[in-house]
Amino acid sequence: MLTRVAELPDRSIRYLEAGGGKTAVVLLHAFPLSAEQWMPQLSRVPPGLRFIAPDLRGFRGNGPAFEPLDLDGVTMDGYAADVLSLMTHLEIDKAIVAGVSMGGYVGFAMLRRAPARIAGLVLANTRSIPDSAEGKAARDRMIALVERERAAGLAREMLPKLLGATTRQQQPDLVDVVGHLIEANSTAGLVFALRALKDRPDSTPLLASIACPVTIVAGEEDAVIPAAETDAMHRAIVGAELVRLPRVGHLSNLEAPAAFSAVLASFAPKTSRPGRPMQE
Repeated sequence: MLTRVAELPDRSIRYLEAGGGKTAVVLLHAFPLSAEQWMPQLSRVPPGLRFIAPDLRGFRGNGPAFEPLDLDGVTMDGYAADVLSLMTHLEIDKAIVAGVSMGGYVGFAMLRRAPARIAGLVLANTRSIPDSAEGKAARDRMIALVERERAAGLAREMLPKLLGATTRQQQPDLVDVVGHLIEANSTAGLVFALRALKDRPDSTPLLASIACPVTIVAGEEDAVIPAAETDAMHRAIVGAELVRLPRVGHLSNLEAPAAFSAVLASFAPKTSRPGRPMQE
């Protein structure tokens, strides 16, 4: 696995890369983590695949290439534009996009902007609907918490919701790992991301028009995404497959890395089949 920095015309993007296959898979991390969320997958790439895991703008990256921190345009569409620019920089015309939670929201935004560049979508522990009024109020409270207590306060607040009960009981080391990933982020990056999450658009109208293959991954112990929402999204996407992982919470690729990697490996061949036309 290699850590790289892409010097794009308007910004630097840090990303992790592993595998030398012809099929590119862009791995998009959840809030409030970073590209390191994908270490289990990057450490063992299935034959024929090339994994690329970028830090979304404002996350993790530090040092001269990232100063000053440019957070203008931090929206789901802004994140999507960054990832598409990275793909262009890497001469990747088309890729499978796999996103966990916020990464799924970015995947929807990429699909809105450039559907021809998405070979397939793996939507894990995510939803298509926007924040409710109650959800927006919760984001505001979280912003205030981050401004007051920085990333450590956010880690304390979110960890019980991010990991399933079984994981917290049987994989205590993973609790520490996720905590460290959260605390590696800056206050500004987290605050701007929370605003982007709060203001993200409704992707539900997009679902019926998705033409590429889609696999939805859900954790049976996910305390963030209700099963009813996952089922509704599954019904709305023509031909989508739904994979439920037992004893798994909101961070499925970390909590059940082997099962998640198997999903990616089995999904890739499906993207070589002709899809149906994207509906306007």
